[in-house]
Amino acid sequence: MKLFHFAILPMSILMATSAIAQVAVVVDPWARATVQGQKATGAFMKITSKDGAKLVGASSPAAGVTEIHEMKMEKDVMKMAAVPSLDIPAGKSVELKPGSYHVMLMDLKAPLADKTSVPVTLMFENNKGVKSQIELQVPVKSMNMQSQHKH
Repeated sequence: MKLFHFAILPMSILMATSAIAQVAVVVDPWARATVQGQKATGAFMKITSKDGAKLVGASSPAAGVTEIHEMKMEKDVMKMAAVPSLDIPAGKSVELKPGSYHVMLMDLKAPLADKTSVPVTLMFENNKGVKSQIELQVPVKSMNMQSQHKH
Protein backbone atom coordinates (compact mmCIF):
# COMPACT_ATOMS: atom_id res chain seq x y z
CA MET A 1 0.00 0.00 0.00
CA LYS A 2 2.86 2.42 0.76
CA LEU A 3 4.34 1.88 -2.68
CA PHE A 4 1.07 2.98 -4.26
CA HIS A 5 1.10 6.28 -2.34
CA PHE A 6 4.71 7.00 -3.32
CA ALA A 7 3.88 6.41 -6.99
CA ILE A 8 0.84 8.71 -6.90
CA LEU A 9 2.51 11.63 -5.13
CA PRO A 10 5.19 12.41 -7.77
CA MET A 11 2.59 12.04 -10.52
CA SER A 12 0.20 14.49 -8.86
CA ILE A 13 3.00 17.01 -8.29
CA LEU A 14 4.00 16.74 -11.94
CA MET A 15 0.42 17.29 -13.09
CA ALA A 16 -0.05 20.28 -10.75
CA THR A 17 3.20 21.85 -11.97
CA SER A 18 2.12 21.42 -15.58
CA ALA A 19 -1.23 23.07 -14.90
CA ILE A 20 0.41 26.03 -13.14
CA ALA A 21 3.02 26.47 -15.87
CA GLN A 22 0.44 26.61 -18.70
CA VAL A 23 0.16 30.41 -19.00
CA ALA A 24 -0.81 30.44 -22.67
CA VAL A 25 -2.54 28.38 -25.33
CA VAL A 26 -1.20 28.25 -28.90
CA VAL A 27 -3.46 27.34 -31.82
CA ASP A 28 -3.04 27.11 -35.60
CA PRO A 29 0.77 27.30 -35.72
CA TRP A 30 2.50 27.13 -39.11
CA ALA A 31 5.86 28.08 -40.59
CA ARG A 32 6.56 29.16 -44.15
CA ALA A 33 8.48 26.58 -46.21
CA THR A 34 11.85 27.64 -47.60
CA VAL A 35 13.86 26.90 -50.74
CA GLN A 36 17.46 25.77 -51.01
CA GLY A 37 19.80 28.56 -49.88
CA GLN A 38 17.10 30.52 -48.03
CA LYS A 39 18.38 31.19 -44.50
CA ALA A 40 15.29 32.64 -42.79
CA THR A 41 11.54 32.19 -42.48
CA GLY A 42 8.66 33.06 -40.21
CA ALA A 43 6.43 31.05 -37.89
CA PHE A 44 2.87 32.18 -37.24
CA MET A 45 0.13 31.25 -34.75
CA LYS A 46 -2.58 32.50 -32.41
CA ILE A 47 -1.74 32.83 -28.71
CA THR A 48 -4.25 33.27 -25.89
CA SER A 49 -3.64 33.69 -22.17
CA LYS A 50 -6.42 33.41 -19.60
CA ASP A 51 -4.66 35.60 -17.02
CA GLY A 52 -2.32 37.59 -19.27
CA ALA A 53 1.32 36.89 -20.10
CA LYS A 54 4.26 38.03 -22.18
CA LEU A 55 5.94 36.08 -24.94
CA VAL A 56 9.55 36.77 -23.95
CA GLY A 57 11.51 34.50 -26.26
CA ALA A 58 11.62 31.61 -28.68
CA SER A 59 14.12 28.97 -29.74
CA SER A 60 14.43 26.21 -32.31
CA PRO A 61 17.16 23.65 -32.99
CA ALA A 62 16.45 24.23 -36.70
CA ALA A 63 17.73 27.83 -36.52
CA GLY A 64 20.88 29.50 -35.26
CA VAL A 65 18.82 32.52 -34.16
CA THR A 66 15.13 32.65 -33.20
CA GLU A 67 13.51 35.99 -32.32
CA ILE A 68 10.12 37.63 -31.88
CA HIS A 69 9.70 40.17 -34.70
CA GLU A 70 7.31 42.93 -35.61
CA MET A 71 6.63 44.29 -39.09
CA LYS A 72 5.05 47.72 -39.37
CA MET A 73 4.71 50.62 -41.76
CA GLU A 74 6.84 53.67 -41.04
CA LYS A 75 6.54 56.57 -43.51
CA ASP A 76 5.36 54.31 -46.37
CA VAL A 77 8.17 51.80 -45.72
CA MET A 78 7.58 48.34 -44.25
CA LYS A 79 10.11 47.75 -41.48
CA MET A 80 10.87 44.57 -39.55
CA ALA A 81 12.67 44.46 -36.21
CA ALA A 82 13.12 42.21 -33.21
CA VAL A 83 11.07 43.07 -30.13
CA PRO A 84 12.05 42.09 -26.56
CA SER A 85 8.58 40.75 -25.73
CA LEU A 86 4.98 40.62 -26.88
CA ASP A 87 2.09 41.24 -24.48
CA ILE A 88 -0.70 38.65 -24.52
CA PRO A 89 -3.59 40.47 -22.75
CA ALA A 90 -5.78 38.45 -20.38
CA GLY A 91 -8.57 36.65 -22.20
CA LYS A 92 -7.57 38.01 -25.61
CA SER A 93 -6.04 36.26 -28.59
CA VAL A 94 -2.95 37.72 -30.29
CA GLU A 95 -2.35 36.56 -33.84
CA LEU A 96 1.19 36.25 -35.13
CA LYS A 97 0.76 36.56 -38.90
CA PRO A 98 2.62 37.62 -42.06
CA GLY A 99 3.10 41.39 -42.14
CA SER A 100 2.74 41.71 -38.36
CA TYR A 101 4.20 40.00 -35.30
CA HIS A 102 5.84 36.62 -35.94
CA VAL A 103 8.57 34.28 -34.75
CA MET A 104 11.59 34.74 -37.00
CA LEU A 105 13.78 31.68 -37.63
CA MET A 106 17.18 32.81 -38.94
CA ASP A 107 20.42 31.10 -39.89
CA LEU A 108 18.45 27.96 -40.78
CA LYS A 109 20.52 24.79 -40.59
CA ALA A 110 18.57 23.18 -43.47
CA PRO A 111 15.64 24.13 -45.71
CA LEU A 112 12.17 23.71 -44.19
CA ALA A 113 10.24 21.49 -46.59
CA ASP A 114 6.51 21.65 -47.20
CA LYS A 115 4.46 19.11 -45.20
CA THR A 116 7.15 18.62 -42.54
CA SER A 117 7.34 20.21 -39.09
CA VAL A 118 9.85 22.28 -37.18
CA PRO A 119 10.32 22.25 -33.38
CA VAL A 120 9.82 25.66 -31.77
CA THR A 121 9.87 26.47 -28.07
CA LEU A 122 8.07 29.60 -26.89
CA MET A 123 9.07 31.22 -23.59
CA PHE A 124 6.46 33.08 -21.55
CA GLU A 125 6.36 35.12 -18.37
CA ASN A 126 3.12 35.43 -16.44
CA ASN A 127 1.95 38.58 -14.64
CA LYS A 128 3.78 37.44 -11.47
CA GLY A 129 7.11 37.08 -13.28
CA VAL A 130 7.03 33.26 -13.37
CA LYS A 131 8.60 31.90 -16.54
CA SER A 132 7.39 28.85 -18.47
CA GLN A 133 7.68 27.42 -21.94
CA ILE A 134 5.57 25.64 -24.53
CA GLU A 135 7.19 23.20 -26.95
CA LEU A 136 5.54 22.96 -30.37
CA GLN A 137 5.92 20.91 -33.52
CA VAL A 138 5.01 23.58 -36.07
CA PRO A 139 3.68 22.37 -39.45
CA VAL A 140 5.60 23.75 -42.43
CA LYS A 141 3.49 24.97 -45.37
CA SER A 142 4.42 26.29 -48.78
CA MET A 143 3.33 29.76 -49.88
CA ASN A 144 0.89 28.22 -52.36
CA MET A 145 -0.86 26.22 -49.63
CA GLN A 146 -1.05 29.20 -47.27
CA SER A 147 -2.42 31.55 -49.93
CA GLN A 148 -5.38 29.17 -50.32
CA HIS A 149 -6.05 29.35 -46.56
CA LYS A 150 -9.15 31.43 -45.88
CA HIS A 151 -9.88 33.26 -42.61
